[in-house]
Amino acid sequence: MASMSRFVIKDYKMRIGEAICRHSCSISSREPKPHHLGLGVGLSSPENGRSCLAIQSKGISPVTNLSAPILRCQPPRCRSSILLCKAASDVSGDVPSSSSSGLSQYEKIIETLTTLFPVWVILGTLVGIYKPSAVTWLETDLFTLGLGFLMLSMGLTLTFEDFRRCLRNPWTVGVGFLAQYLIKPVLGFFIAMTMKLSAPLATGLILVSCCPGGQASNVATYISKGNVALSVLMTTCSTIGAIIMTPLLTKLLAGQLVPVDAAGLALSTFQVVLVPTIVGVLSNEFFPKFTSKIVTVTPLIGVILTTLLCASPIGQVSEVLISQGAQLILPVAFLHAAAFAIGYWMSKFSFGESTSRTISIECGMQSSALGFLLAQKHFTNPLVAVPSAVSVVCMALGGSALAVFWRNRPIPTDDKDDFKE
Repeated sequence: MASMSRFVIKDYKMRIGEAICRHSCSISSREPKPHHLGLGVGLSSPENGRSCLAIQSKGISPVTNLSAPILRCQPPRCRSSILLCKAASDVSGDVPSSSSSGLSQYEKIIETLTTLFPVWVILGTLVGIYKPSAVTWLETDLFTLGLGFLMLSMGLTLTFEDFRRCLRNPWTVGVGFLAQYLIKPVLGFFIAMTMKLSAPLATGLILVSCCPGGQASNVATYISKGNVALSVLMTTCSTIGAIIMTPLLTKLLAGQLVPVDAAGLALSTFQVVLVPTIVGVLSNEFFPKFTSKIVTVTPLIGVILTTLLCASPIGQVSEVLISQGAQLILPVAFLHAAAFAIGYWMSKFSFGESTSRTISIECGMQSSALGFLLAQKHFTNPLVAVPSAVSVVCMALGGSALAVFWRNRPIPTDDKDDFKE
């Protein structure tokens, strides 16, 4: 799903600057003299739930009053100045559908395919259960390549500036990281012990609860009117942190149940997650022209790959799911539901509605495909991989249902802004 997030973010940003002042008007009599300062950008403080952005061309006198909901400029200069006004409530995604008109036809198709992610998961699940041979050819080596490609495509959408933004938002991003690697693993361990799962299933549940945020969370955040930029940063940070946190937490929480090869888990996570992501970031930073050509193809491949990476685990454990489905679905479903709820209400103590929704989705949706791969490569008992396979379905359906629910509940106009660009 990472490869599709580029179009989600692009549409999200275009919606922020949707209202453009095109008509000639007049400015106040206190207009300062023109200054030749090149391209300038001015951002007002919000007033009455609105924020305004002024982008000025070289040789144009700066706009002085940016706090009013309506911006004005002199008639001769309106052709050279672009004044962007945006309601704060719209920034989180509650916008007219016409904003997507800036996307090309190809990008609209990719965006549609991406937002239909739950549908593909359901279809993949049915195929995996009733026709497993159609998807089980995606075995460990090919599965690793597919997951690595998704990590690479995520890296291609990132720049060094994204990591600087993390430093500008340490508390906001840090809470999401804490939710991912403290709340979720503890929940997994507690549920496994409370429901008295067998050692392999308990280990699998703990393993998937220790995995980083999934890229599908970016799409769910977009649908739910959360903060997409913050979601991408949280996913990036938890993905990089997985190199240490996933093996460490799995060893601490599940080491008493079965032998855990922490070093092997760390090495596999490094190879599958960090290396492709770094290659993508460096390519985007130093070879932007080459990257721009690649990213026009990766989203469509990403849609197909993501569907296969969801269907293949189901197909490989289909017999177990048919025979023990109810016993396996309940603990995994409860894990995701509790993570969504705790992530949201914990965030509400410090953050606004938009950020709380984002953290909730990040906490509840993780890379189940990575958990399935690690279970296959580093645990001899095949049952360890079953919770990750079930998690693929529960994560996608639960996250999508929550996103649609929030989509129909508007963000308050006075919502707290917790994210610094």
